[in-house]
Amino acid sequence: MGHEVLVEVLRSGLVEGAHHGSVVALSADGSVEWSKGDPEAVVLPRSCNKPLQAVAMVRLGLDLPPRLLAMACASHSGEPFHVAAVREILALAGLDESALHNPLDWPLDSHFERELIAAGGERSRLHMNCSGKHAAMLLTCQVNGWPIDDYLDPAHPLQRAIGATFAELTGRPIGHEATDGCGAPLLGTSLVGLASAFARLATAAPGTAEHRVAQAIREFPEYVSGTRRDEYAVLRAIPGAIAKAGAEACHVLALADGSAFALKIADGGIRARPVVLAAALERSGVLDRADVDAAAVRATGHKPLTGGGVVVGEVRAVP
Repeated sequence: MGHEVLVEVLRSGLVEGAHHGSVVALSADGSVEWSKGDPEAVVLPRSCNKPLQAVAMVRLGLDLPPRLLAMACASHSGEPFHVAAVREILALAGLDESALHNPLDWPLDSHFERELIAAGGERSRLHMNCSGKHAAMLLTCQVNGWPIDDYLDPAHPLQRAIGATFAELTGRPIGHEATDGCGAPLLGTSLVGLASAFARLATAAPGTAEHRVAQAIREFPEYVSGTRRDEYAVLRAIPGAIAKAGAEACHVLALADGSAFALKIADGGIRARPVVLAAALERSGVLDRADVDAAAVRATGHKPLTGGGVVVGEVRAVP
């Protein structure tokens, strides 16, 4: 892939490392405003796909209030309200956590992992960050009278419908089929395709499945990620935006006007992801808008390096 250096690791005046990747910015009309790297190469967006999967499920009859629909889009931190919300979705299907096929895991946020351990808790399927999506998949199957034992099979009618919706929203054929970390089918597309799909959600007409998912993300960003995450801070700082981060350092964000951004860090370096997103928003003038909390966005992209407890450098975006 034609990745470029997007981030440098500067320590005491010397660049000691770098993160390569690709990033694209789309204008409101869908054209490429600017890019670095190869925005047309196929990537695996990982959890960035969850809102698109949720659109497919809403079209199939999934009818959740916005708070729980946001949970269906989540890579959650495992906070108590996240776990309670997953249980709510399962209860609507008449199921409990034993029906989930995602792996056992600790909370994604180490703070809540430590709390769970201190309380004598153990890994569970509920705490795994993808459990909201899996619960929504089970409920969608129940609504349609489909079997639930094999709901993750790529040949299952649920997964076939998700694939068709994914291709429609991205505007291109599925670029690659894989298995995600949670065990669900994972669909590949380009960064341009991913950004285009989120732009469609952000500008969708009221009453559509796309609009319902976008509004859920806007109203309940703490359910989509967690209260201590950079994704949450960015969504709170930019009115009308929708966004989703994914494993291996992917991120996609669309504004209410349809302009959109998508990025992939080649080595999966999570520290580089918010640095690149904040720089991309800065470059496109988003942080100059009066209604945007520019300081909050810039803070997510500020990654100082320390030596002996003193700041001696930074992880910085390459212009």
